Amino acid sequence: MTATRIDGKAFAAQLRDRVGKDAAEFETRAGRKAGLAVVLVGEDPASQVYVGSKGKATVAAGMASFEHKLPADASAEDLLALVDRLNSDPSVDGILVQLPLPGHLDEQSIISAISPDKDVDGFHVINAGRLSVGQSGFVPCTPLGCMMLLTDRLGDLSGLEAVVIGRSNIVGKPMAQLLLDANATVTIAHSRTKDLPGVVKRADIVVAAVGRPEMVKAEWLKPGATVIDVGINRLPPEPGTEKGRLVGDVAFDEASEIAGAITPVPGGVGPMTIAVLLRNTLVAAYRNEGLDVPEDL
Repeated sequence: MTATRIDGKAFAAQLRDRVGKDAAEFETRAGRKAGLAVVLVGEDPASQVYVGSKGKATVAAGMASFEHKLPADASAEDLLALVDRLNSDPSVDGILVQLPLPGHLDEQSIISAISPDKDVDGFHVINAGRLSVGQSGFVPCTPLGCMMLLTDRLGDLSGLEAVVIGRSNIVGKPMAQLLLDANATVTIAHSRTKDLPGVVKRADIVVAAVGRPEMVKAEWLKPGATVIDVGINRLPPEPGTEKGRLVGDVAFDEASEIAGAITPVPGGVGPMTIAVLLRNTLVAAYRNEGLDVPEDL
């Protein structure tokens, strides 16, 4: 048996198409474009790439992109003043402060300063609280993207046993909450879990989000399980090559012989993250204007 490959790239393209259509409708009804402000502090190369790709995707979806760059030595006061201005700017629907921040800045205090209704990353403690009690808020983009892939593949998740490997605030915890809300039976596993392979073996759904290359082996998996691999790890380069290859947290080739369906790395969860960010921004725009959010978002 060879697992079905879950094509996150194709699903993300469909979502972006829907966002583009609904963004045009929003502009017609509101008289302005939905707007996403991205704040970059410092010159981290990876962060610069991410910010650039988010800006291009925002414009491609028919929304306004506002990029704000501060020097690496910017003070907390400067950054908080910028966030405050963006909170009160009616042309800005979503605010994203690119992480990680330089070491002298406290990430949690900066995130807490963003209006929860413009927190399209879903990192604000109020949005985390809304998720935990079943209220409408913003969910971090990666787990929400994973959930879209799962429901597209499996439909109703009621009664299925799900294991989430990883307990971060960005992926693991919100992922578990989303699965619980979908009536799955959920276990959060982590580095201290006893008999981790045995725990994972029970699961109909496995979400791996630990940042350890190819940690999850084929023998850990229940035959036919659906595997969502959130990890993106670069292996050391092989002799004669400049860059090592990208792999996930799951040993893809061997896992594909056991799983029923699996996301590849790259091309699985990764493309979903920016697509969901665009979706969250447009949802924020509709809400900010007091308009009903389209059902296809």
